[in-house]
Amino acid sequence: MTDTVFVTGGTGFLGRHLIPALCRVGYAVRILTRHAEQHAWLSRYPQVQIIDGDINDEIAVRSGVQGSRFVIHAAGYFRFWGDEAAFERTNVGGTENILKASQQAGIERFIHISTIALIGQPDPARVIDETYPPQPADPYQASKLRAEHAVLHAFTNHGVPAIILRPGAFYGVFGDYAFNRLFFKDPMRGIIMQLNGGRFITFPAYVPDVASAAISAFIRGRLGEIYNICDDPITHKEVFNLVTREANLKFPRIPLPEWLGILSARVLTSFSRVTGREPFYPINLRSYVYNYWRVSNEKARRELGFVPTPFIDGARQTIAWYRAGQPAWMPDVE
Repeated sequence: MTDTVFVTGGTGFLGRHLIPALCRVGYAVRILTRHAEQHAWLSRYPQVQIIDGDINDEIAVRSGVQGSRFVIHAAGYFRFWGDEAAFERTNVGGTENILKASQQAGIERFIHISTIALIGQPDPARVIDETYPPQPADPYQASKLRAEHAVLHAFTNHGVPAIILRPGAFYGVFGDYAFNRLFFKDPMRGIIMQLNGGRFITFPAYVPDVASAAISAFIRGRLGEIYNICDDPITHKEVFNLVTREANLKFPRIPLPEWLGILSARVLTSFSRVTGREPFYPINLRSYVYNYWRVSNEKARRELGFVPTPFIDGARQTIAWYRAGQPAWMPDVE
């Protein structure tokens, strides 16, 4: 009998890679969405059953979980700017809802997709492993930490067989926000802002690698454990060097001191109170961009068999996707 995996967030950036990966290795998949008609790519996967609903819909979640062997909870609300209540409702309330349903259904593995970003403001001289104490710096990060607490509480007190994955900054094909925008889309249209001489360190996670780690965690992950899922640390300057070389970009880099970048973000964010729209450079970018993210992936390598895709290979795929006009489907990827 084919094992069934219930996936939340199945039409998001990670889900766009996770669904094909699960189908390739033979799982039957259920996904939760209210807008299946907007995702024609799903028709390529006959193993996928679509359940109409969202993460806060108790009846739909119970329907998805019932009869499934595994759950991958990848749904989440992520923006650099937004309503705190919206983060709480989706990231915390939604997580609590699916944990309750998973406990009642006797799920064998519950894989929770969190984020390394909940660390907030890392010590520039310290390596960030899974024991590093989180200090969230914005409402999104705080909501993801509360969601982790809910997962660990369900594991400790209710026996939910949970494993937490903390990916780094997503990049790759089918995404157009955060890392993808700052390090691929913007440079390819002539906007290259190199802060602090490019010395800040980032923590990229090639999205197909996160999908592979989630599947590996079914078998190899230890219950109640947290795993960082990302590439080895890389400076902004190294990222820009590689992207500009591979994309053959000749645009000049605009050097910005840290203080000027922060001041500009504050001014733009203040205007958002009038426009009601996310600013081009929100002040909440400060935690993600103006830091030295020296993240260790050693535990995931050792216990999950995690091997990150070399950044140059992931970057080439991402550049090719942008050059192709950001198509909804790429045969080389799926």
